[in-house]
Amino acid sequence: QVQPVESGGGLVQAGGSLRLSCAASGRTSSKYAMAWFRQAPGKEREFVAAVTWISAITYYADSVKGRFTISRDNARNTLYLEMNSLKPEDTAVYYCAVRDSVRASYTPSDYDYWGQGTQVTVSS
Repeated sequence: QVQPVESGGGLVQAGGSLRLSCAASGRTSSKYAMAWFRQAPGKEREFVAAVTWISAITYYADSVKGRFTISRDNARNTLYLEMNSLKPEDTAVYYCAVRDSVRASYTPSDYDYWGQGTQVTVSS
């Protein structure tokens, strides 16, 4: 069992930056992929970014490519999402997800463990 816990959300003006963190506790001796998803009110949960166990391999949604950077610290079992040039349409609850596999996925149902989410609000 792995329990992800997100932190770092908040309110920021358009063009600003935020850094999200996700600390994964529990059965962290296994190798696993991690990802960020987000869900805006009235919308489905959507993929934002993912990183495999070998963290050189990263994946991004087109909507955040060039603005967001995902990274992980395997020694600390922590995932990060650096978000720059934020836009009002980035407003959502951001979720950290852990997949019990070394390979990442774009599909929410492929992930086994989820955090409670952290709110990111970007004002115009």
